[in-house]
Amino acid sequence: MIGLMAREETRTVEPRTAMSSTERGTAPATHTPETEPGAGRTRAWATRLVVLGIVLSALNLRPAITSLGALLEEVRDGLGMSGGVAGLLTSVPPLCFAVFGVTAPRLARRFGPAAVVCAGMAAITAGLLIRPFVGGTAGFLAASALALMGIAVSNVLMPVIVKRWFPDRVGSMTGLYSMALALGTSLAAAVTVPLTDAMGGSWRSGLAVWAVIAGAAVLPWLPLVRDRGSAPEQAQDRRAKAQHAPVAQHKPVAQHAPVRITRSRTAWALAVFFGLQATAAYITMGWMPQIFRDAGVPAGTAGVLLAVTMVMGVPLAFVIPRVATRLPQQGPIVLVLGVCGLAGYAGLYFAPAAGAWAWAVLLGVSNCAFPLALTMVGMRARSGPGVAQLSAFAQSTGYLISIPGPLLVGVLYQQSGGWGLPIALMAALMVPQIVVGFLAGRDRTVEEEAAAR
Repeated sequence: MIGLMAREETRTVEPRTAMSSTERGTAPATHTPETEPGAGRTRAWATRLVVLGIVLSALNLRPAITSLGALLEEVRDGLGMSGGVAGLLTSVPPLCFAVFGVTAPRLARRFGPAAVVCAGMAAITAGLLIRPFVGGTAGFLAASALALMGIAVSNVLMPVIVKRWFPDRVGSMTGLYSMALALGTSLAAAVTVPLTDAMGGSWRSGLAVWAVIAGAAVLPWLPLVRDRGSAPEQAQDRRAKAQHAPVAQHKPVAQHAPVRITRSRTAWALAVFFGLQATAAYITMGWMPQIFRDAGVPAGTAGVLLAVTMVMGVPLAFVIPRVATRLPQQGPIVLVLGVCGLAGYAGLYFAPAAGAWAWAVLLGVSNCAFPLALTMVGMRARSGPGVAQLSAFAQSTGYLISIPGPLLVGVLYQQSGGWGLPIALMAALMVPQIVVGFLAGRDRTVEEEAAAR
């Protein structure tokens, strides 16, 4: 995959170099990265590094959360953590994503997206390495927040990097990123306990081991930390102008003009869609095994069912973005995913144990609204800065929306003594998710809407 991306990028650079040499015959020589000897080869290697960085970064955006979930009981016992603090710990991820994610565009403008993602991976590495050994609940929470801060800024900037380096392959690259993210999520949930047992049963070692993979994700970004501009987009503008395409002449202006993102209805629809799908995902990850266990499913099987739900995102996260970018509107995909979610919740309500495997698969398909939301972030803005603003707004607002969901499900379960009301709430939330998904999937950009109001 990396070699293929590099070969494609090399093919796009070679004509650009030839055009530049022609222009030098009639104009003063100006050396740019595209006109220097060997620029095509350098650009191809940079593309390989970006693809590798995207994959490794995506693998590290959820293990900090799912590895802790697998060992939460041992962590509570080891730190003397109360049930209330443990409940707070499960709500920290979306809160950190909302608070720290909103800072990502400003950091990217100052230091460059690659440098910020590199720092984010370093923060994840440090947080995962420190938190098992700090020796107290407060330190554990602080180190977890450090790792989550790195995840938050990387969450926001991944669509920006995809748009900046692969503007013609947003769907395939978002699919690759989403597939790696789903793989990292399910892998950490599945192997943390066996790894802990293999290393002597220490939960501290079982959590700290994930810092190794996070540290590896820092390396591809190091050669790119000084890349602050928008060279790929600017090169496309120059090539289009050389081919007498006046439609691209306004593009640099749009890239530097700030977008009043709150004036865009599409931005609001995408933020609410992101929040509702995140709510469904966190409820599923946090409560689905307990629903199956209360229905009589053995604990081990309930864990496998959750793994099945998470693994569904690996192949579908690659397919759905590619399909979405080929459609003028993404509403039909939103509807299919929503119907799968409604069917899964209906199954949990009426026959949770009898059709457990079918409900796990259906909810896994429904949870693929996440890669669809990321794809729409890249499609609903024209420029890199616009994608950065939209990504920060949609993700920060969305994660704020998602915070009460898992807590409310727990309260309803405790008060009612069963899963009828919580499952009804989950199904009810799927209806507005479909509605706002249709609105977010319309063929328009936030720049157009902001300028029109």
